[in-house]
Amino acid sequence: MSATFQAIEQALMPLGLSLRGGFQAAATDDLPALPAGQAAATVLLVGNAGPGMWKAFSGSAQAHDGAPHPLNRWTGQHLDAIANSMGGVALYPFDATPAWPFQRWAARCEPVHPSPLGLFIHPQYGLWHAYRAAIVLAVPLDLAPPPSVASPCQSCTDRPCMSRCPVGAFSASGYDVPTCARHLQSPAGADCLQGGCLARRACPVGVDYQQLPAQNAFHMRAFLNAVAGSGGLLDSTE
Repeated sequence: MSATFQAIEQALMPLGLSLRGGFQAAATDDLPALPAGQAAATVLLVGNAGPGMWKAFSGSAQAHDGAPHPLNRWTGQHLDAIANSMGGVALYPFDATPAWPFQRWAARCEPVHPSPLGLFIHPQYGLWHAYRAAIVLAVPLDLAPPPSVASPCQSCTDRPCMSRCPVGAFSASGYDVPTCARHLQSPAGADCLQGGCLARRACPVGVDYQQLPAQNAFHMRAFLNAVAGSGGLLDSTE
């Protein structure tokens, strides 16, 4: 492991974040130029799993200042500083233009696979993880490719995620967002709104990394506000 990789890992630790792998950049990745006009050489994905990030964020000024998109702003403040200290730049899944292909990047970094819910499932973290940023560096780092691991969903015969939703918002046809949003706005949807998606919570993989109820409620409210037409981007890439 390179000194640069280790230094970034150390800087992320107090934030409850970690490096989730990376890859050597190619011209076809169409990445931005770095400070001093250097070309991008390495992309490192930053993410979270479990409750660590929420514990760090929930005590921050952004979490309590009442301004829009607190998690995005908190992430940007810290990740911009870390990337700049390494002579690089940070890119975010909540960037509107351009929209960076974080899912494609994730598949180049980790053995993640689409789940029946549409979320990426990780063999260790299950559905309880997310990608928060990518740090782009001019330094070429020697990074191992992700291991080849089959999706946990392949051996899951019961698929409780597909039957747990109380309004059947998940099916072979996809995710019925309007039905889900209407349920969350109703009294019957209080459990989902306050504790997180029941379908997601039904997945047996990665249960040790489940988010705290307050974090689940935060992301559900952000989702509902976006669907209801707030005009903002979600505070979550999950």
